[in-house]
Amino acid sequence: MGFEMAQRLAKGGRNVTAWNRTKAKAEPLAGDGVRVASRLTELADCDVVFCMVSTYDDVKEVIQGPQGMLSASQTGKGPAPRIVVECSSISLEGSAELRAMLARFGTQMLAAPVSGNAKVIKAGKLSFVCSGPKAAYDEVAPLLAHIGPSSSYVGEGELARIVKICHNVMLGVVTQCMAEITVLAEKAGVPRHAFLDFLNQSVMGSMFTRYKTPAFVNLDFKVTFTPYLLRKDLDLGLSAGREFEVPMPLASITRDLVQAMMGNGMADRDFATLLLQQAMASGLELKPEGVAVSDGLH
Repeated sequence: MGFEMAQRLAKGGRNVTAWNRTKAKAEPLAGDGVRVASRLTELADCDVVFCMVSTYDDVKEVIQGPQGMLSASQTGKGPAPRIVVECSSISLEGSAELRAMLARFGTQMLAAPVSGNAKVIKAGKLSFVCSGPKAAYDEVAPLLAHIGPSSSYVGEGELARIVKICHNVMLGVVTQCMAEITVLAEKAGVPRHAFLDFLNQSVMGSMFTRYKTPAFVNLDFKVTFTPYLLRKDLDLGLSAGREFEVPMPLASITRDLVQAMMGNGMADRDFATLLLQQAMASGLELKPEGVAVSDGLH
């Protein structure tokens, strides 16, 4: 996702420096005018830094680890960016800890998790939800607009994190629901592509159901989001539910189903393999239908 974000910023005319743990994966960006850094410390002099990684451990490693962006900086003296736009899915506690650490270097942080994946970014349909200093949001909003058409400011502090956690809990619950009703329709004799065509054109259809339709119809489970990451976000949601005294029975059941899917050896493909697990539980063997269907992004 970071690759696609950097590419869209560069194509928008911005001066971009990029770093990736595997440098070779970032090197094609040079063709778009991006300077590919060899060390994270090269980003410390940048004005605004976007961070897009998988977990809070990764965030800490790239920002304040032994070879991290601020590893050669001194608190209060720098060098350090003016603003860090942190786009990963992390907990409220981790986000607050990161914000406090960056403040010691004089850096403001905008929490800016996203809805979408690399394919969604490429199609120009990524959505940001942001929290932190309003002035920082106003300053980086034009940069966000280069990457995706939608950004929502929800307030100060870490509020964007709880919005993202809620979003990804819904991602898991809706996918499990979609798997259940698709298997039910097929076992009753309705082809998956026909059922999903109706669903997508109904009031219950959404950008997400359309986006997942090709995977459900043709069983193409190339990874967009791993079961491990979905389990992490469901765990974050359940933890938040305990903290705020909110019962979350659907999230809890979905978390157990994701765990069962991983235990059944389906952890290396996209989380939409929830469909296969539902079919197996229903005594149904799925086969690709070989029907060309739109993902709704183009």
